Amino acid sequence: MSSPDIGLPDTADRESLGQLVGELAEDLSRLMRQELELAKAEIREEAVKAGKATGMLAGAGFAGYMTAVLLSLAAVFALGAVMPLGWAALIVAAVWGIAGFALFTSGRTRLRQVSPKPERTVETLKEDAEWARHPTK
Repeated sequence: MSSPDIGLPDTADRESLGQLVGELAEDLSRLMRQELELAKAEIREEAVKAGKATGMLAGAGFAGYMTAVLLSLAAVFALGAVMPLGWAALIVAAVWGIAGFALFTSGRTRLRQVSPKPERTVETLKEDAEWARHPTK
């Protein structure tokens, strides 16, 4: 005798449904692993680009430093044509000292203006917490 049809799937349908769900979970897991590997590869590629760019910027910084040194020497020798070299070197060093002091004071002033705490975020979080406690206000 066959069982009366009451709308339930038979055993074969339930097994194939279980298999489909299992395959779907396996495919989803494989897809997530592949996406993660792709993300890792992209991050590595971007890190290599950033490393090369950083190296170029460091080279440019060194070239700028060397330019400043050589221009300073040129200024010393140019001034040395009209005065003793010792005084010329002292004048160039004083100019660099004044420039360094001006940069230091400007940087220190700007650094004092930096707030380590995100003030606006803290304020909005306080507002959100207040609203959550009293949503009708």
